[in-house]
Amino acid sequence: MVISSASSPLSRDQRQLVMARTAEYVQCATELFRREIPPVTVLFDLSGQAAGQFRWTAGPPRCVIRYNPWVFAADFAHHLNDTVAHEVAHYVTYRLHGPRSIAHGPEWRRVMSDFGVSPRASGHYSLAGVPVRRQARHVYCCDCRSHELSSTRHNRHQRGHHYSCRYCGGLLRRHEAL
Repeated sequence: MVISSASSPLSRDQRQLVMARTAEYVQCATELFRREIPPVTVLFDLSGQAAGQFRWTAGPPRCVIRYNPWVFAADFAHHLNDTVAHEVAHYVTYRLHGPRSIAHGPEWRRVMSDFGVSPRASGHYSLAGVPVRRQARHVYCCDCRSHELSSTRHNRHQRGHHYSCRYCGGLLRRHEAL
């Protein structure tokens, strides 16, 4: 199953190649580990700086591999080989060892090695032209200085979570502009 964004920088043929390579690695794992590994849902909706992401949810169980079409488009051949193997290795590790396996631990490294790909936890690639969304910053104060909190922490503060200054220990409070 695949869902893709309409404004993807990847062509339909490129998305099909990524899906086919994903299926090839899943089939390879089925043969290597002599255990049926079912197909995985593939999405091309990841944004930000990561090239790929494996996610699973409990009840009902669902596994998804998300790819970032913008990052893939920057160096398609590299991501077709390394990123696809990396994310499928996470999926296979989850299927073989369950949700408590360590993300880039020995089981994952073994699957990567069995795929014939160097087990690197992260890649270094150009992000030129990749749209990156940055969170707004919100000014908070304590007794000794001002702090900038991300929108995530600001929203948590609005819902009742409190943050303390690591220097003076005072509670952070929203800075009110004059």
